[in-house]
Amino acid sequence: MVIGLILGFTVGESAERWLGWMGDIFVRLLRMVIAPLIFTSIITGVASVGAGQDLGRLGLKTFGFYMLSSLLAIMVGLALVNVIQPGAGADLAGAASSDLPEIQTPGSLGEIFIRLVPTNPVQALASGDMLGIIFFSILLGVAIPRVKHERAEDLLGLIQAAFEVIMSITSGIIRLAPLGVLGLIVRAINRSGVDALETLGMYMLTIFLGLMIHLLVTLPALLAFLGRMNPWIHFRNMSEPMLLAFSTSSSSATLPVTLRAVEKKVGVSNRVSSFVLPMGATVNMDGTALYECVGVIFISQVMGFELTFAAQITVVLTALLASIGAAGIPSAGLVMIFIVTEAVGLTGPEVAAIVGTMFAIDRPLDMLRTVVNVFSDSCGAAIIARSEGEDTVNARVVS
Repeated sequence: MVIGLILGFTVGESAERWLGWMGDIFVRLLRMVIAPLIFTSIITGVASVGAGQDLGRLGLKTFGFYMLSSLLAIMVGLALVNVIQPGAGADLAGAASSDLPEIQTPGSLGEIFIRLVPTNPVQALASGDMLGIIFFSILLGVAIPRVKHERAEDLLGLIQAAFEVIMSITSGIIRLAPLGVLGLIVRAINRSGVDALETLGMYMLTIFLGLMIHLLVTLPALLAFLGRMNPWIHFRNMSEPMLLAFSTSSSSATLPVTLRAVEKKVGVSNRVSSFVLPMGATVNMDGTALYECVGVIFISQVMGFELTFAAQITVVLTALLASIGAAGIPSAGLVMIFIVTEAVGLTGPEVAAIVGTMFAIDRPLDMLRTVVNVFSDSCGAAIIARSEGEDTVNARVVS
């Protein structure tokens, strides 16, 4: 990022001409993996919940808590981004002066849910109809484990293998981030000057405030009211996984430490933790959901759009559903943000350029998002364990 700032301020147009193509290729690579990533990840995530006894009481409690916590995180982000308006009056990479795409603005809540159902799933995959892809993927994830046939297991195994391959490709693309960000930052600084830094700073502040409110207010409130536990005790017992989550930016990599802390320190039984936490690492991404909601509305503000209430409801719904498929790897949330932008019709090279520029400041935000994701998983395990009659959960701080 620093090199991009220097080149953007000093060399200007020449640097953009020679380096801008790296940003374009990087963004195209990110968009290339969106449809297969969301398709395979949601199916494997939902299928992990949808088999046999896991569809019973424990599964419903787990999925219900994760949907509730993610929705609350999104609402926090939605409120902050509308109050602070970090992208209002900004012009990142010349986006505000470009030809604006046609925004899809459903007229009612009913139309939003109608758009969820694709008439042709294959066409939805080919055209990038994200709401349709998400809906069909969830249906498949629920249906496959319910079919008592070895062919169904073969199909799920094939999809899981495809997911691992796509994850490997995505990880490889993310490793190219330094080069891609260099090109995008050069372009943004050349076209917007120091205003780009101020805009990105306000955007970072909005995300930071949202994540901290959810981490320090919303989730502790859920612990207190739903689980009747002392949030401070839970924070102390979860300090080690939270520190690891911050350093790795990967909820999946943190999972073994999270499991150990939740069982040995929080006091949750293996029966609950072994089900709730792996599922949470797959489908519960509070920080990512908040980030996607704020990011999409930030992009619309930069481009000079004022999203209607119905369009913002679409953003909320899509961010909630897309967070189910967000991979537990560093910066996966930034890849998934394209799902939400395309759901409301924010497409084109200007949108891609803004998202790519956001990548330059994503690492510290990603670290904090992962802390929120992991802490939310642990809150879910503790609350569900209490609801299952485990009264010794978070009874004391365990060193």
